[in-house]
Amino acid sequence: MSLRTRKIIPYLAVLAAVFAFGLVMFGAFVRLSNAGLSCPDWPTCYGKATWPHHAQAVAQADAAFPDRPFEAAKAWREQVHRMLAGTLGVLVVLLALLAARRDRVVMFAIVLSALFAAVGVTLYLHGERDWSSGLGLLAILLPTAGAFWLRERAALKMSVLALAVIIFQAMLGMWTVTLLLKPIVVMGHLLGGMTTFGLLAYVALRARGLGTPDERYASLRRAVVFGIVLLACQIALGGWTSANYAALACGTDFPTCLGQWAPPTDFHHAFVLSREIGVNYEGGVLDMAARSAIQIAHRIGALVVFCYLLWLAYRLVLNGFRVGGIAVAVVLVVQVLLGISNVHFGLPLPVATLHNGGAALLLFTLLANFARLQSWRTDDAGAIA
Repeated sequence: MSLRTRKIIPYLAVLAAVFAFGLVMFGAFVRLSNAGLSCPDWPTCYGKATWPHHAQAVAQADAAFPDRPFEAAKAWREQVHRMLAGTLGVLVVLLALLAARRDRVVMFAIVLSALFAAVGVTLYLHGERDWSSGLGLLAILLPTAGAFWLRERAALKMSVLALAVIIFQAMLGMWTVTLLLKPIVVMGHLLGGMTTFGLLAYVALRARGLGTPDERYASLRRAVVFGIVLLACQIALGGWTSANYAALACGTDFPTCLGQWAPPTDFHHAFVLSREIGVNYEGGVLDMAARSAIQIAHRIGALVVFCYLLWLAYRLVLNGFRVGGIAVAVVLVVQVLLGISNVHFGLPLPVATLHNGGAALLLFTLLANFARLQSWRTDDAGAIA
């Protein structure tokens, strides 16, 4: 790989990671403002590349979708979110191509993947759902195989893998609309956004690939990895809470729920992942006992994550990674306070959106510590080199 390419990749990765973080925040804003079905078709909005602007276009939209009257205040949010996602897709394709520049086979797979994805969208618009899904699957498999085939550093492999994730993320966005906010799809869409951000952030942190791991920090690296896995589970719980409209299932009570320490709950129905197709899940379909069970599970998960990451932050500081440890602790405390504020103030949109951003920032602090533990060496005296 040329020196010029090695210099471009870190900057492009940073740009893509920052863009992905903004997209996670904007996606949360769209979902939490109940605009997820404001465009009843995909990838167009009432048949438009943007959204209806004039009275005649609005009248045509209402006639075409009588069950979903046009709401300008919501439709623009959903369609702008899709446009931003498409822009990020272009950045990820460029990053993947640069990462695979020395391997023509992988480069061909990336180009073919992008082509299949584009043709798949066109076929979907023409009603060819089966062919569209088949091409979408191929578009995901090609860069996934390419990432394993590529004989480069892990960060460059992740650049190629990010393309597969973002194509799958686009399909989840399509299913979010066509399956009417089915909870498992909505949760998957949130996890896909966080995964995309995490991969791009890791590439940005590791693109230069400086240094080699110090084996004295092997156990600390494993502890950070476990923290990332634990946080991912909690993010999934948060996504399930949001997708089932269970954020206020306990009212505005904290730490109690509906004024009780043990309110009526229904854990059996709360976590049924596969539900009926064709049902409109906007607003949620679970009863209060099931939603309370989801909210309580989310709170218990938050307590577990809080205790573990606080211990991890302390351990990082003790091992000489003071800045990284303090960053984890600070973002963790802010995130918990945002979660409590969500309940106490009745889920205000700015706080709820920031809570999603806080999860992404917490993930970033853990990835940054993991990257630093991979990149730094110590000399014989034990000082970080």
